Amino acid sequence: MNWKTLEFEQFTARELYLIMRARSAVFVVEQGHVCLDADGHDESALHVFAVEDMSKPMPVLAYARLQPGDAEDPDVVIDKVLTSPARRGDGTAEMLIERALREIAQHWPGRAMRVTAPIGLKCFYEQFGFRKTEGPFLEHGMPFIGLTRQQRGGTEMSTSLRRTRGGLTVVNTFELL
Repeated sequence: MNWKTLEFEQFTARELYLIMRARSAVFVVEQGHVCLDADGHDESALHVFAVEDMSKPMPVLAYARLQPGDAEDPDVVIDKVLTSPARRGDGTAEMLIERALREIAQHWPGRAMRVTAPIGLKCFYEQFGFRKTEGPFLEHGMPFIGLTRQQRGGTEMSTSLRRTRGGLTVVNTFELL
């Protein structure tokens, strides 16, 4: 698995195509979100993703878009979070969020961050220090909540090194890098 963090201008045409294809496959086809995915926020965002063999038709394993805040709303927004169906439940999603937190700490130290997620993912985000601040509310016909995480320092990462998952102890490898 090869992790990348790119600004919009750094994408190759193929990388951008594959990211948009993965987002469409998960959000539009799998989850039935009828919305314009190319929403005008990609150009100012930071993109964190993992890929496998780029010659494959669907090499994107995980992806998240990090949107910087502005004067009116300074929180960093993490959105378009996805993992490939083939990588769900194997720790890839945790690695994605850990990398997103690291990038936020490096690019926007001290800034709070927000994510909107299906209500069933509340515990997933709480393990990274996020706390419910909004909702539940309907988005795309499903119950969602808003979660916020405060950065306590410019280099703070995840909230713990070890988590239990399905009876096994998972080491937060991000902290070990």
